Amino acid sequence: MNIHEYQAKAVLKEFGVPVSKGVPVLKAEEAEAAANQLGGPLWVVKSQIHAGGRGKGKFKEASAGDKGGVRLAKSVDEVKEFSKQMLGATLVTVQTGEAGKQVNRLYIEDGSDIEKEFYLSLLVDRETSRVAFVVSTEGGMNIEDVAHDTPEKIITFSVDPATGVMGHHGRTVAQALGLKGDLAKQAEKLTAQLYTAFIAKDMDMLEINPLIVSKQGELKCLDAKMSFDSNSLYRHPEIVALRDTTEEDEKEIEASKYDLAYIALDGTIGCMVNGAGLAMATLDIIKLYGESPANFLDVGGGASEEKVTAAFKIITADPNVKGILVNIFGGIMKCDVIAAGVVGAVKAVGLKVPLVVRLEGTNVEEGKKIIRESGLNVLPADDLDDAAQKIVNAVKGK
Repeated sequence: MNIHEYQAKAVLKEFGVPVSKGVPVLKAEEAEAAANQLGGPLWVVKSQIHAGGRGKGKFKEASAGDKGGVRLAKSVDEVKEFSKQMLGATLVTVQTGEAGKQVNRLYIEDGSDIEKEFYLSLLVDRETSRVAFVVSTEGGMNIEDVAHDTPEKIITFSVDPATGVMGHHGRTVAQALGLKGDLAKQAEKLTAQLYTAFIAKDMDMLEINPLIVSKQGELKCLDAKMSFDSNSLYRHPEIVALRDTTEEDEKEIEASKYDLAYIALDGTIGCMVNGAGLAMATLDIIKLYGESPANFLDVGGGASEEKVTAAFKIITADPNVKGILVNIFGGIMKCDVIAAGVVGAVKAVGLKVPLVVRLEGTNVEEGKKIIRESGLNVLPADDLDDAAQKIVNAVKGK
C-alpha cells in the first residue's frame, strides 16, 4: 500500500524526522488560506499522486500550464493560480504511463534554500533478509539513471535485525554523503530515526529524494515516498486510514475485497491462474506466442466458487480483454470448484470473448465434465503450451 508525500511526511514527523512545514489542499479555494498559514515568502505547490517524476511531468491540459507537477510560487497569488491549474488536471510522468493520473490533492509547502541534494532510501533486501540503506550524493535524480550511468556513486549497506541500527550505520551514511562536523551528527541521528520509523510501521520502502542540506546548515527530507507491507496492515489501522483508493485501479480494489492477488496489465488476454509461479509462467508463455497478458490474477490455493466468480467478473470488466485463459493445477484448489465458478460467472456476466480452459490435478475429470456439460463455447486445452497457443490464435482471429 502506498500513501501520498504529505501523509508520509506526517508519519516521519512522529519520529522526529526533519521535514518542511506544509498544508494539504483538496480544493483550489483552500490554497490562499494554506499559503497565509505558512507565511512565505516562498512556497512549493506539489501535485500529490502515487507516482514519481512529478517535477518533470507534463499536464495533458493546456490550461494547467507547462511548469510540471511541482512548482515554486513567489506570491500568494501564484499559489492560488497554480492550485487552480493543477487540481483536476491529468499529470503524465515517467511512472504513470501515457494515461497519466488526475491530481486530486496538492501539498503546499514552505520553500527551502538548498545547498546540496542527496538520495537516501530504505528497503527490504530479499537477498539478505535485512533492511538495506541506499545512499548517493546524486539527489534529485532518478536513482535508476544514477545506477546505470555512475553506479560507483551509490553506497548500500544492510542492518542486522539482531542489533538494530547503530552509530556506525549513521557514520557510514555521513561518510557516503561527504558530511562532517554537525552535519555528520545530524546524519547519524536521521539514520536512526528513519530506521526506527521503517520497522515500527512495517514499511517495505522509504525513499527520500532529495534529502537536502539547507543554506542554514540543516539536513531536511524535502520529499518522501513510502509504501507498506500489505500483510502487516492489520496492525496499523492508522496507516489503512490513509489509503487513497482514487489512486488505485478499480479492478484491483475489487479484487482485494475477495483476497485475490490481482495486478492490472496493459495486454489483451485475461488470465485466471492459481499459484504465483504458475501465473508468472502463464504470462511468459502468452508473451512467447506473440500476445500480452491483461492482468496477473492468482486465485490462491484455497479459493471458493465465490472467489472464482468474482475473479472472472473482474477480468471481463476490463474492456481491453479480447480473450481469457483459465489455467488451473488442482491441489488444494480443486478443478471442479474452479469449473463451477467459471460456469457460474459466465452465466452471470455473459461471454463475449474466446475462453480457453486448461485444468489438471485434483478432481480434473469432474471439472472437465462440468465445463463440457455447461453448453458454453469453451476451448479445452491439454497442457499450458496448448492453452497458450489456442488463446493467442483465438484473439488473433485464427
